[in-house]
Amino acid sequence: MAVERVEKLLADVARALDSAAVEYAVIGGNAVAAWVATVDEGAVRATKDVDLLVRAADLAAMDEALRPLNLMRIEVLGVHMYVNRDAPSPRTGVHLVLANQRIRPEYAHAAPDPKASARLGVGFRIMDLPALVAMKLQAFRRIDQVHVEDLLRVGLIDAELAAGLPDDLRQRLREIRDTMEWFTEPPKF
Repeated sequence: MAVERVEKLLADVARALDSAAVEYAVIGGNAVAAWVATVDEGAVRATKDVDLLVRAADLAAMDEALRPLNLMRIEVLGVHMYVNRDAPSPRTGVHLVLANQRIRPEYAHAAPDPKASARLGVGFRIMDLPALVAMKLQAFRRIDQVHVEDLLRVGLIDAELAAGLPDDLRQRLREIRDTMEWFTEPPKF
């Protein structure tokens, strides 16, 4: 049931933002799942929330667009998110990353802009693959490393994508590639 709830929330939010002409890009586990599904639907992992990249200037328009969905914006530990007014759980909400800003002060790179997104045949905008991989490598939490492993395993990260990454992120990518289990020959970059 949790998977269906997340899928419905994502579809409803995307439809509302598209109708209001608010630019966004799906990031996080849902974006990784959408990319992985383009190669191997059986390799897709479920996720429990929705993560969106948006511009700070669009937050007021988002408030209006998402109000009919019974979602309200809150801030928890510096993270903007939308939660259900009747059951406001941050764990199952819509988490926001602000575009063109550093997500954390110690990050070397700013988050991308939602213009770097595509539909991929699904009903919402997905962060383009190079920008998504860069975001995952910058965050570098265990879940982000696992998401990068998923993208590597299905062959979505190749030498060309790796070459376009900043040196610090390319080094993290090599670290993941070199320490994960492989059932085939790992990509060279």
